[in-house]
Amino acid sequence: MTASIETGAPFTAAMVQMRTAMLPETSLAQGIALIREAKDNGANYVQTPEVSNIIQQNRKALFELLASEEDDRSLKAYRELARELKIYLHIGSLAVRANPERAANRSFLIAPDGNILASYDKIHMFDIELDGGESYRESANYQPGETAVISDLPWGRIGLTICYDVRFPALYRALAEAGASFITVPSAFTVRTGEAHWSTLLRARAIENGCFIFAAAQAGKHESGRETYGHSLIVDPWGEILAEGGVEPGVVLAKIDPAKVLAVRKSIPSLQHGRRFGLSDPKAGPEHLHLVRGSV
Repeated sequence: MTASIETGAPFTAAMVQMRTAMLPETSLAQGIALIREAKDNGANYVQTPEVSNIIQQNRKALFELLASEEDDRSLKAYRELARELKIYLHIGSLAVRANPERAANRSFLIAPDGNILASYDKIHMFDIELDGGESYRESANYQPGETAVISDLPWGRIGLTICYDVRFPALYRALAEAGASFITVPSAFTVRTGEAHWSTLLRARAIENGCFIFAAAQAGKHESGRETYGHSLIVDPWGEILAEGGVEPGVVLAKIDPAKVLAVRKSIPSLQHGRRFGLSDPKAGPEHLHLVRGSV
């Protein structure tokens, strides 16, 4: 059974595409300028990418710059900015200190009064080895979250995810079943995985859940040496791309009509048709039946 959803009037969503620096102060200046640009272009909801405050490869340098959520200067500045501009400001994520040994990759949804409506710690850690020697071990510095998060906006419910989460569709189905009309995927995709999978994954999550996908992205060659894919996307519930960024920092906007969520979910009610099921493992039976069950 899916939660009921209410739809509001159309609004303008903006994806702020950044190229985060190695110092939080530099990144903050960039983020503030782009958020102001989004507001000047009529945005009611503005999202920044994953790790909007710092991209730093060196663990020692990273932890020297980290602050707790309570002391983080970027978060304080963004809360004040949301209050000044009277917008819903979604900071895709900040690297904040969780404990002496681990950081949190934490998303913040800020209301127009500057209060934090919701925060979410990225659940799935990006630990991979790519061809050509490119590797990432997010779990070496960050502790994973354990709780999916949903919040209410004037236009409907919004579910929070971050980057690598997009490869785990059960999370998105859970958020949609909880009534999310919009799901966020602020990201810092690699160029290789972005070229192969970025658009396909985001459109798939939109189509299978009948929801809007908002995905602000990091873009270009960073001071740290890391290169990110860019191409921030806004995708509608039918899987149509409403707006797409390039490979430079900037702002991507689209008009969002929440009523389209209800229309698509009525047309293809797959959320209502989902059923719980068990899994039968052919190898669980007696050994002499394995060949019969086709499990050689």
